[in-house]
Amino acid sequence: MELLPKRISLTLNLLFIFSVFQVVSLVGLIGVDASNASLTLDGKPTYQCVQCGDGEEQDTGNRISTNEDDKDIDIIAAYSDPSGAFRLGRVKLKDLSASWIWENSLDGNHHQPLSSQSDQLNSRKENKEIMVHSVDDHPPGEGEAEFSRLSSMNPVKLKRQAMRLERRALRAAELIREDKEIDNQMAAAAIERSQNFDTTVKGKYSIWRRDFENPKSDSTLKLMRDQIIMAKAYANIARSKNDTGLYNTLMRHCRESQLAIGEANSDAGLHPSALDRAKAMGHALAMAKDELYDCLTMARKLRAMLQSTEENVNAQKKKSAFLTQLAAKTVPKSLHCLPLQLAGDYFLHGHHLNHNIDREKIENPSLYHYAIFSDNVLATSVVVNSTVLHAKEPEKHVFHIVTDKLNFAAMRMWFLVNSPSKPTIHVQNIDDFKWLNSSYCSVLRQLESARLKEYYFKANHPSSLSVGMDNLKYRNPKYLSMLNHLRFYLPEVYPKLDKILFLDDDIVVQKDLTSLWDIDLKGMVNGAVETCKESFHRFDKYLNFSNPKISENFDPNACGWAFGMNIFDLKEWRKRNMTGIYHYWQDLNEDRTLWKLGSLPPGLITFYNLTYPLDRGWHVLGLGYDPALNVTEIENAAVIHYNGNYKPWLDLAVSKYKSYWSKYVMYGNPYLQLCNISE
Repeated sequence: MELLPKRISLTLNLLFIFSVFQVVSLVGLIGVDASNASLTLDGKPTYQCVQCGDGEEQDTGNRISTNEDDKDIDIIAAYSDPSGAFRLGRVKLKDLSASWIWENSLDGNHHQPLSSQSDQLNSRKENKEIMVHSVDDHPPGEGEAEFSRLSSMNPVKLKRQAMRLERRALRAAELIREDKEIDNQMAAAAIERSQNFDTTVKGKYSIWRRDFENPKSDSTLKLMRDQIIMAKAYANIARSKNDTGLYNTLMRHCRESQLAIGEANSDAGLHPSALDRAKAMGHALAMAKDELYDCLTMARKLRAMLQSTEENVNAQKKKSAFLTQLAAKTVPKSLHCLPLQLAGDYFLHGHHLNHNIDREKIENPSLYHYAIFSDNVLATSVVVNSTVLHAKEPEKHVFHIVTDKLNFAAMRMWFLVNSPSKPTIHVQNIDDFKWLNSSYCSVLRQLESARLKEYYFKANHPSSLSVGMDNLKYRNPKYLSMLNHLRFYLPEVYPKLDKILFLDDDIVVQKDLTSLWDIDLKGMVNGAVETCKESFHRFDKYLNFSNPKISENFDPNACGWAFGMNIFDLKEWRKRNMTGIYHYWQDLNEDRTLWKLGSLPPGLITFYNLTYPLDRGWHVLGLGYDPALNVTEIENAAVIHYNGNYKPWLDLAVSKYKSYWSKYVMYGNPYLQLCNISE
């Protein structure tokens, strides 16, 4: 009896819940119908098919209205809470997020998110135009099918399709434009390259790129040279075994291969019969190998040939070094002719009787004084001409030229006839310096020693030029010439002067040099350009640091500097007795154990810690030996120096540097024309 009331109560509760659920469903449907009735576009209901009204494409499902009047629609939702109990809730349409969609309970269709409502309404006219074009572009049958398909498509999809088509068109246009730009750039680059193309390149298979050169352009030449070596080795073995027939055959092939090679440096220079000679030599070597080959014997023979070849190479190097020095120090016929012609006219016209000297300018310390010690008339004239040409006030420049007795008349005659009008030029004879004698000068005293006479002047002596090539250039007697060492006696030569600029005769001046006199040397005696780069041109290159007298007094890593353009403070020189320091070290080196001969090593020692480094732009060196100098540095330098063997007045000169010197030579001068001196 107690269970009956409970069952009745449970049944009533279920009936009540079912009734409430039906009420909620009816209210939801009424809200949906009201919403659908309120959705309009341009005054027309949106709940229409494509064929209704004016034919605009519409969505087949219901839409949520975006009008202001519909935003207060109440939506009652049924749901279950986390405990499983049934709950009812009420929300406003405007409170729903854009991800909510409507579901029509009659057909189960899902409709668009809330956020797409306005996009759909705005895109309908565009969708209509797309469908019209699609129908027009197809036959009637296909057009109706396409129209039906597009009518069933979502307007948002149609808009996206239109946007994709538009993007594709824009991308295609952009790619076409980029292709045209690339084509134009390639055409411009090809035109520029063709304009800069040098068609004068010779001696190469391809003049276009180095990459196309044949990497084996001398393979045949190398093969033939190797064959000759092997043939000579087999020939020697055959002769030792009295096989005269094979010996004669191999030597004959050697001679024929040598003739085919000639002076060729690549396969292109070989004789047309070279390949046939190589084949014939190959057959002969194959025959010799079959008859004579023995590994130990062949190795011994090749080792002997290698040793003999090395000896020949060393002998050729010695000969080459000697001939290079000979060519560099030998006076060409034309330069020998010039001083002879000048000296003859000097005495013929009685200039030796005229000794007018402007003492006031020569001894005036306020002027710009230059010291040039040389026996080369033509080289000295270039130094003077180039300096005067670039001088801002040439009338304030005084050139002190000192030469030897043999060239004094020629040097003086040249500057009497060809002297620039404004500067002062004073030519002196070194033999007139009576104070310069063996009792005072270390170099003159050393020249009187029997040891040095043998070293320099006895060709049959073991230390003569014919033996060895080490330091061959230092065996030239000019390195003990007083003209070369007179630079260490400047205060004695010019006692009235305070500053003087020393210039070698193998330099060219390209700018005004008067600013050098204004440089503060900060108590130093010598102003010079340093030549050291990393480990090059430091003291250990010039001095013997195995000698304790050198190693205890000097730093092997001290930076070297160059003679050729040096500004000397003669007042500081006298104060520090620099000439006495020079004499001290020169006397210690009488046996040449501290340094080899020359003026730079004693200069480095004498002015150690007393040299002020000048800017490198003042003095560029190396034009007499280095063909790879920077052209910009040469052209911007105040002074360029042809130090080395390849002097600009010799045929050995580096051709691309010669013009810097030759433009200051007066080739129209009668004396130069008489001696056939020309460019």
